[in-house]
Amino acid sequence: MERTPITRWLPHLVATAIVLCGLLVGTLIHFYANQIVQAAKPHYVINRPEYIYAGAVNKDRTFPCQTTNPATCFGPKQIQAAYEIAPVLAKGITGKGHTIVIIDAYQSPTIRHDLHTFDTLFGLPDPPSFNIVAPDGLPPFNAFDSNQVGWAAEISLDVEWAHAIAPDAAITLVLAKSNQDIDVLSAMRYAVEHNLGDIISQSFGEGESCVDPQLLKQEHELFAKAVAQGMTLFAASGDQGAAQYTCDGNSYFLSVSSPASDPLVTAVGGTLLEANGTQGSYQGEEAWDEPQYQAASGGGFSTIYSRPDYQNGVAQIGGYRGLPDVAFNAGIDSGVLVVWSSSGEGEDLVFRFGGTSAGSPQWAGIAALADQLAGHRLGNLNPALYAIGRSNLYTQAFHDITSGDNTFVGQDGLGNTVAIQGYSASPGWDAVTGLGTPRVAKLLPLLIQPPSSAPMRPLLSHFR
Repeated sequence: MERTPITRWLPHLVATAIVLCGLLVGTLIHFYANQIVQAAKPHYVINRPEYIYAGAVNKDRTFPCQTTNPATCFGPKQIQAAYEIAPVLAKGITGKGHTIVIIDAYQSPTIRHDLHTFDTLFGLPDPPSFNIVAPDGLPPFNAFDSNQVGWAAEISLDVEWAHAIAPDAAITLVLAKSNQDIDVLSAMRYAVEHNLGDIISQSFGEGESCVDPQLLKQEHELFAKAVAQGMTLFAASGDQGAAQYTCDGNSYFLSVSSPASDPLVTAVGGTLLEANGTQGSYQGEEAWDEPQYQAASGGGFSTIYSRPDYQNGVAQIGGYRGLPDVAFNAGIDSGVLVVWSSSGEGEDLVFRFGGTSAGSPQWAGIAALADQLAGHRLGNLNPALYAIGRSNLYTQAFHDITSGDNTFVGQDGLGNTVAIQGYSASPGWDAVTGLGTPRVAKLLPLLIQPPSSAPMRPLLSHFR
């Protein structure tokens, strides 16, 4: 049968129409995907490191705050002793072969110098490598911007104390161009998609309900990808007890902190450590609550994430994720010593720092030790942590913190007193100190081979 002009060209017309439709659909999908991203409203993550001047760098390595009774500050050797890290280091488990990634914002222009000075001061080796990455660029450092100076303080604390716990781990510092959560998520995305390290520490947060839902979903999906790659994630639980800043920043409300509330993250709360200031011998701890600084261990219950499998059977936890998971020394009056030269007060000065933001990088250091001991990445530690918590080995691996609370009292933007009722520390897990603080020498083997396993199904089913 002879084909007419129409029938001859019809297949080509159909093919062209299909291509055009495909292009149109692709364009629409790309357009609406961009609209979703653009619709996410950015919000500022809070970083509030507390610090007090301790003295200038000196050769004898002992500061007056280490000699008081009880000691009000600690160096690396004392923390290593108090939490039973020293015996692990003595056996050559130092984080070698593993990389800690630290997410922060802005920059500290003196961090390389300060880290080296910290190492010299406290007799630590320089890390095998220290890389700084700013995937979206950075504004020039403004020493008159208190926000930027606060982040420079956080960077100094995070880098120096991750290194103090795992002195042979490499460190990669990934810096967001601002402390808007959308920029911080961009920095995290770069770290995960480029698989920059084995462990990620996040010493910042915001009220869980202040995060745009679209952004929260993207963040959770990114954390799922990180865990699938074997990465271990930590975040500070916050420094306002059971409260967080309201979304406008003018007051406080009952809330947990994001990203610590994500079930794929190990949330780190705070304690007040009592230990010898020169030898580091452990004397005791209680929940971190220093009302003189309007500061306490962040903790409570998510209103977004359902209770993950690993928290099943924990009596104090109902239908939603409880945090923190673990704790570490966070006291301002039992703070850790940090070399910081970009404070605006002078070079080579030493400050004592407190807050749960001190605990996240130190737990990251512990995870680097565990990874080296295991010979591979351990990924999400929460199932193992809670398996230990349910076992008869619990008190061998943790200091169970049973005194104190995280009720918060502060002043709002108008100077009015705001009180947020918190939770009490109690035997076992609690919403102030989680499972407690680590006894590292006994904890590490149990992280590698937990007493029992309770694998978690980690994806979006955890959303309310």
